[in-house]
Amino acid sequence: MRTGVEDAVARRTVLTEMGPFIVQPMVWQDVSEVMAIERLSFPLPWPKHAYRYELEENDLSHYIVVRERARETAQERPARWWHRFWSPRRAAPVLGYGGFWMMAGEAHVSTLAVHPDWRGRGLGELLLLTMLKQAIAMEAAIATLEVRASNRVAQALYRKYGFRMAGVRPRYYRDNKEDALIMTVEALRTPAYRARLEALEAALREQLARAVPSPEAMVSG
Repeated sequence: MRTGVEDAVARRTVLTEMGPFIVQPMVWQDVSEVMAIERLSFPLPWPKHAYRYELEENDLSHYIVVRERARETAQERPARWWHRFWSPRRAAPVLGYGGFWMMAGEAHVSTLAVHPDWRGRGLGELLLLTMLKQAIAMEAAIATLEVRASNRVAQALYRKYGFRMAGVRPRYYRDNKEDALIMTVEALRTPAYRARLEALEAALREQLARAVPSPEAMVSG
């Protein structure tokens, strides 16, 4: 179970930074915003208590959020150097999130969503890239996920990162009995896949470097 001190450290941790965006570990304080995106993204959203379990009790889970990087003004700058680490500061809004479970060398992507207003800007790809890099650092050899048979946009992103169809779960989704495609990428730790990931990361970094930050970006907490 993660402590309050560990949450405070996570709020200061940056896993990936590209252009005006940063990816950080998800903490409980993010969940209200995560739930708002969840409800806009999925016909059967997870309940809030599911995220409490994932963040505080499930040692196999790893969840992240993407938000805009803070732009600190002179008025917002801490008066003392130690305030930068211990003063409560408001975080920029959550724009998207993702998560995976790490089990016996396999990373299973459990969720990935971006706020509708921010889709099509590379943030879903940034989240997926970050999760794959995390999984490789944890010595995952394979990554898997399920995706709706009708979700062509998500499937295209997953294929871009080497995922291939490995099977079908018939009538998997309870809202409309739609099939789920099982997609898998193997050999995550091979030099060839790492080279592929580095090339994709470089291209995404160039794309996001051209992104214009919103005027509403707040100081990150």
